Amino acid sequence: MSLAHWVKGGRGYVLLVLLCLGLYLPGLAALPVTDRDEARFAQASRQMLESRDFLRIRFQDEARNKKPAGIYWLQSFSVALLSDPESTAIWPYRIPSVIGAIAAVLLTFGFAARAAPREVAFAAAALLAASLGVTIEAHLAKTDAALLATAAAAQFSLGEIYRASRSGKSCGRGLPLLFWGAQGVGILIKGPITPLLSLLTVAALSIADRDWRWLIRLRPLLGLPLAALIAGPWLIAITLATDGAFMSESVGTDFLGKLLHGQESHGAPPGTYLAAILLSFWPGSVALGAAALVGWRQRTEPTTRFLLAWIVPFWLVLEAVPTKLPNYILPVYPALALLAARALLDPAMAPHWRHWLARLSIALWALLALAIPAALLIAPLVLIGRLPVMTILGTALSIALVVLFLRSLREELPRPLPAILAALVLWPTAFAWTLPALDPLWPSSSLMQLVASVGQAHRLIVIAGNSEPSLVFLLGTETKFMDGANAARFLEHAPQGMAVIEGREDSAFQRALRGDGVAAHALGQVSGINYSNGRGLVLTLYERAAP
Repeated sequence: MSLAHWVKGGRGYVLLVLLCLGLYLPGLAALPVTDRDEARFAQASRQMLESRDFLRIRFQDEARNKKPAGIYWLQSFSVALLSDPESTAIWPYRIPSVIGAIAAVLLTFGFAARAAPREVAFAAAALLAASLGVTIEAHLAKTDAALLATAAAAQFSLGEIYRASRSGKSCGRGLPLLFWGAQGVGILIKGPITPLLSLLTVAALSIADRDWRWLIRLRPLLGLPLAALIAGPWLIAITLATDGAFMSESVGTDFLGKLLHGQESHGAPPGTYLAAILLSFWPGSVALGAAALVGWRQRTEPTTRFLLAWIVPFWLVLEAVPTKLPNYILPVYPALALLAARALLDPAMAPHWRHWLARLSIALWALLALAIPAALLIAPLVLIGRLPVMTILGTALSIALVVLFLRSLREELPRPLPAILAALVLWPTAFAWTLPALDPLWPSSSLMQLVASVGQAHRLIVIAGNSEPSLVFLLGTETKFMDGANAARFLEHAPQGMAVIEGREDSAFQRALRGDGVAAHALGQVSGINYSNGRGLVLTLYERAAP
């Protein structure tokens, strides 16, 4: 029975939802809260619920004027519905990311099926769902998975409008409304990224075609007010509430700062995304070479022309921007997935797989197919001295599926199903069993367990020498950061409090205790690795000794 039969009607959507749940739910609760962005987003969302202030965004006492409020509202709603702000469970904050990723996958299938055979559309959506980059973002309480959904909605509706203009057909009001609605929601999620993506696509198409008249079909007189109605009220309110500080910091400091120089040690040279996407788009990256050939040789065909206009300008802009992170390229994944699926399933594309560029991408893909399981096996041996059973089973099964896929390359066209199944095995293995078992990577979680084990979870805690935001999320909003000497003075004046001292601050802490005539005893100790900076650390929990 053909793939086209299995994905007929609503079955395709059901299968894609099941695939997404199989990829994104394992590890959603098991993976500890990560530093630094996820912990900051989750803590700010928690503080919205604690303060009942859904206008201002704060991390402890500091205004977080970087991203709009949309994702914080979604996370707050999820926590209010499924948990409570006192809980340290991170999974409710991640639910909007799961929903955003699934929405992007379903939008890709629905719109791609209007421009390509249904089995190609399904393969494109499945490749998008199974990609490492999307799977990572679905597991994190951040903006990027939700942003991907707004980008997919905006871009696919734009693509349908463009294709209708080229064929002389009507597109009605629904597509323009979806386009502008997605712009408004995208602005509330991550500011100018969705509008920038669409603007670059529109400019590329209009310049290439030497035709701007088709833009009338976007109905800007109807759509711009809709986008403004969605994003405008909060932007006006936050501008007034912060005396303009939000706009100056989010646009002037955060957005423009990333355009002009590498922020937070995330600078990288041009070409970084071209290399990173081999991993972040895996397993779909096997078709990158063939997809590039398909795109170039069919560049005059309207659908392919639109996909290239979606990918290339945005990609070039990101390569030129000094600040680079793998998640920045995520909004082009749906277009990339559709090109890759066409290269994999269209019989007319078979000759492309014999080209040196296609074979190069296959070779690099195969190396990664071995390197990823190897990393999952080596990391536990190095960090905890043992191998989880599920890691062994999962990596072995994924390698078998990779071999099955590579064997299919001897045929006229490769079969993508084994590669997608390899991801369906590999990513849950990583997120549900391997990464959560690596205790040295999660010192904040170990410290929270230590505090709970001594029965002092509700005492005020200060921390010296480690200021990762996950500590605030796990130990409470009132957690304070200071140096070792001030931590000693805190114990002097707050005898019921506790202090967590990192090894580098311990000597200053002990000297200040002796100088103040205060005694403290250790309740326990945890050690680990701060993966944000690569340094090892030892955290000791102290309380004031009885006189």
